[in-house]
Amino acid sequence: MLIDCHNHLGVDQFFYLNGYHPYAQDLPAMVTEGRHCGVDRWVVFPMVANLTFDVGAMRSAKLAVGGVEKVPYAFENERMLREIYELYPDLGRMTLPFVILDPEREPAAQIAQLRRLYREFPFYGLKIQATMIEADIKALLTTGRGFLDLAAELDLPFIIHSSVAPEDRWSQASAILEVAEATPHVRFCLAHSCRYDRPCLDRIAELPNTWFDCSAHRIHCEGVVRGLGYVAPAERRFPADYRDPSAVLRALADAYPKKLIWGSDTPFQSYVAKLDGVFTSLRSTYAAEVACVRALSPAQQDAVGRTNLLSLLRLKDEGLLTRA
Repeated sequence: MLIDCHNHLGVDQFFYLNGYHPYAQDLPAMVTEGRHCGVDRWVVFPMVANLTFDVGAMRSAKLAVGGVEKVPYAFENERMLREIYELYPDLGRMTLPFVILDPEREPAAQIAQLRRLYREFPFYGLKIQATMIEADIKALLTTGRGFLDLAAELDLPFIIHSSVAPEDRWSQASAILEVAEATPHVRFCLAHSCRYDRPCLDRIAELPNTWFDCSAHRIHCEGVVRGLGYVAPAERRFPADYRDPSAVLRALADAYPKKLIWGSDTPFQSYVAKLDGVFTSLRSTYAAEVACVRALSPAQQDAVGRTNLLSLLRLKDEGLLTRA
C-alpha cells in the first residue's frame, strides 16, 4: 500500500488572483490521477489562502484581514469535509482528512469551530502553513496554545510547513522543533524535508514525537541544483547527489528509516509564478514523484509509504485503510 501524506484540496484565491500556478484541485481529480500513478490512499487538507483575507489586497499580492469570513479556515475546512463525506463519499473513503488552521489569529473561535466539525465529520490531524498567511508558528506556545491542547485531547498529529529561508519569519524548521520539544505529548511532522537542513533532520531523528515528509521533493532537489534560496545552504545541507532525486530520497530513507514519510504535495509538486518581474518555473508531475518512492527497496517503500505515517497518525482503526 502507498499512502500520500501531503495533498491540498480546494481553491487558493491568492495564487489564482496573482496568476500563479497551481491554484486548485478537487477530490475526483486527485484520486483519478493518483490511482493512475499507483497511489492507494491520501492525506488531504485545504488550500492555504482563506476567506478572512481581503480579495482586493490579495489581487495585489498582499494579505489584509477584512474578507467575507471572520474565522480563519471555518469555511474552507467545512467545504472540504463536505466534499469528502457528502459530495463524493465513494472517493472520500480513500482519504484521511486533516483540517487546516491559523496558529495566531482568532484561536478561540477556530477551536470552537473545529470542535463542532469534529462532532460531525471525522478528521485525523491538523495542518499549518504559516508562511503564506504570515502567522508566527511559535504562537502555538502562547496565544495559540489551545491548538496544542486540542491535539492532545483528540490525539491528533500536526503536519506543518517548514522553511529555512532567512527571510521567512513565520515557519522556520528550528522554531517548529522548539514547539515540538516543548510539547512532547503531541506528534509533529515537518513538511518538505526541512529543505534538507541536516541539523534539523538529525534533531527530528532524536525526538520521539517528530517526523518529516518529503513533499514536493523533486522541485526541492531542483532548487539545490539551481542554487535557489529556499533550500538549506551547502554547509548545513544533507549530503546527497541532488541531480538525482531518487538517489536523494534513497539517502534520506537510509539515514532516517523510521522518520521519513512520503508525500507529493499535489498539486504543488510544481510551482510556476512571476514574482517581482522574475519568472519562476519549477515543474514536476505526480508520476515523477511516485517514481522516486518506487525506486526504493520494497522494505523502504513500505516504511516511508505506510508504516512511518501510521506511527504519526496513531489511528484508532487502521481498517480505514482497507475499506473498499
